[in-house]
Amino acid sequence: MDKLIIEGGKLLDGAITVSGAKNSSLPILAATLLTDSQCIVHGVPGVMDIRTMLKIIGALGIASQFERGSIVTNPASQDTCVAPYELVSTMRASICVLGPLLAKRGFAKVSLPGGCVIGPRPINLHLKGLAMMGAEIEIEGGYVIARAKQLKGRHVYLGGPFGSSVLATANIMMAATMAKGTTVIENAACEPEVVDLANFLNKMGAKIRGIKTHVIEVEGVKALAGAEHTIIPDRIETGTYLIAGILAAKDLTLKNIEVNHIRAILDILKEAGVSVKMHNGEISVRRVRRLRPSDVTTLPYPGFPTDMQAQMMALLCCADGISVITERVYPERFMHVSELNRMGAQIKLEGSSAIIRGKKKLSGAPVMASDLRASAALVLGGLVADGATEISRIYHLDRGYERLDEKLSGVGARIRREKA
Repeated sequence: MDKLIIEGGKLLDGAITVSGAKNSSLPILAATLLTDSQCIVHGVPGVMDIRTMLKIIGALGIASQFERGSIVTNPASQDTCVAPYELVSTMRASICVLGPLLAKRGFAKVSLPGGCVIGPRPINLHLKGLAMMGAEIEIEGGYVIARAKQLKGRHVYLGGPFGSSVLATANIMMAATMAKGTTVIENAACEPEVVDLANFLNKMGAKIRGIKTHVIEVEGVKALAGAEHTIIPDRIETGTYLIAGILAAKDLTLKNIEVNHIRAILDILKEAGVSVKMHNGEISVRRVRRLRPSDVTTLPYPGFPTDMQAQMMALLCCADGISVITERVYPERFMHVSELNRMGAQIKLEGSSAIIRGKKKLSGAPVMASDLRASAALVLGGLVADGATEISRIYHLDRGYERLDEKLSGVGARIRREKA
């Protein structure tokens, strides 16, 4: 198992190219189960979750080649409809094969998913939507077993206790592409990753309307063709490196970005006294010596993303005053707080809110990553801490960030990977 060692206090200077969005790539790869033809997907990040998804669709009969950020898929067999526990248990997005399998093959046996430990994330909305479309579903031995000779278009409401669900929207949308009739998904998620999936499905011949809205209409078709598509830039990776620049950059430029996808992040940074320069698909940022405190509430898109909460907390630990972060999507997503406090941060939890008393410096310390975004927050803290920070369990980081240590080293960070 690897760990990262970071020597804090080194200025970042140069350019980082943001990778394609992991959270777009995963459901798009699942969508290749819907066709008997070849698909080509460009801009795919080389992270562990992608390799896991390729193993899952490979177990379901989809052959693939992954080279230089592009994946070519070719259907080889439809003999198996079982997504096994040993793969699905490591990654929540693997539940996205459920809808395509039901739509194309009429049967699916998918292990209940795993992923980061960030609080309860039930799949009841996925099952509710598919059941409304005519699927017979049971849970047995840790697997979802679903059958449907022909899914039928229905009005499906995807309201959950914390808002719309990205993965449930993706699953129902993919299932509806080959259902009989028209499916209307109400309270649909409208995150950029959902839009990216819808655009890919339409390239395959699907008939999806209402993209970018909370009401999506899908008119079912008999068959889908192959398609070629380029993944959107990763907005969470963009935000992570933006914060790295604010904390530690002499002059950092981010390439391959989509500004419209990070408006909520930029708005909070503006409140904190940060100014960024944007030009021709690039953002430039410098270190900010005096950050203003801020109040942040995570919400579904277009609100501030929960996947940026931990990284923003690392930033506000260095602000000049008291900040409050309230988590409205996953109220228990605060496992990184204790580790940041080990580095000298002053953070107190009150229910679903974290109260952060900013200070001038953090201190290097041995810390442990609890999940993907918490890992990134600890890296950000380590960049500005006095002394060395040692981060263990970085396999979480490798699930969602492509070569993060190499990208940061390339712009001047003192960061190295070692065997634990």
